[in-house]
Amino acid sequence: MISVLFFPHRWKNWWVRGILTLAMIGFFFIIIYLGPIVLMMIVMCVQIKCFQEIIMIGYNVYHSYDLPWFRTLSWYFLLCVNYFFYGETVTDYFFTLVQNEEPLRILSKYHRFISFALYLMGFCMFVLSLVKKHYRLQFYMFGWTHVTLLIVVTQSHLIIHNLFEGMIWFIVPISCVICNDIMAYMFGFFFGRTPLIKLSPKKTWEGFIGGFFSTVLFGILLSYFMAGYSYFVCPVEYNSDTNRFAVDCVPPDLFQLQEYHIPAVIQSFIGWKTVWMYPFQIHSIALSTFASLIGPFGGFFASGFKRAFKIKTFGAASSQTVGGKAGIEPTYVTYL
Repeated sequence: MISVLFFPHRWKNWWVRGILTLAMIGFFFIIIYLGPIVLMMIVMCVQIKCFQEIIMIGYNVYHSYDLPWFRTLSWYFLLCVNYFFYGETVTDYFFTLVQNEEPLRILSKYHRFISFALYLMGFCMFVLSLVKKHYRLQFYMFGWTHVTLLIVVTQSHLIIHNLFEGMIWFIVPISCVICNDIMAYMFGFFFGRTPLIKLSPKKTWEGFIGGFFSTVLFGILLSYFMAGYSYFVCPVEYNSDTNRFAVDCVPPDLFQLQEYHIPAVIQSFIGWKTVWMYPFQIHSIALSTFASLIGPFGGFFASGFKRAFKIKTFGAASSQTVGGKAGIEPTYVTYL
């Protein structure tokens, strides 16, 4: 580890990233081992942290220091939206538990009405908080909060839905994104010459293409390994007899090995006429392709977002101060 200090900056950065990557992958394996419920809790924590960061950026960028109730209302709307989404999820996946408990049965029966009433209450509080000299700014922040809710809460809700259908639907896409990020960096580091996009000057076409092929191959191999274990492919269900969550089932056809005929053009190259695959591996090709071609644009979007508001990292928005008040100034930060 001491010898790393004597490498050139480029290689020192490579070693630091490599060590941190291995540590994070190890932590990811531990989370997977702890089961789907822990994964869901992690997703919820990430959702809350993302919401906090984006709201704080709006708070600082628009200098919303004197807006009455702004942060209180933002968190209230987050609570309302989560109540609506996750109330629907609980009703769908834990119907037996809901029907056995009287309070839960009443909440389930009137869930959408309660959600609508809660939102209307927040809407009325926002209108009552309007101040003459801050009308435009308050409506800016009202829209900022709702767009943040749309982006952050909707994604986390869909991720948790995937988890309920089986951990493989969560782990494979997430792992493909991680693999693409790592392999794009590796190929870019060793072979990168051609810039890919101005938003991220260090991204190269060589890294983008190398990451694509590596991720597709990784997705096929990972899905082959995971599809053989019911722990990964079975939906998460609530067992009313034991009052516990269970992951146990007979794997559906999607996770049963099947024989596929190889096209004649490919047969001439590899010499095989048929191959045994899990049907899910075909899904994994689509998932890994999406992670390779569309996934990087999420990073580009984040880079553009940070440049638009002149912040280096998302955590910087809540820690920078200017003249005793939080704010973002070009002299205090640098672009990536």
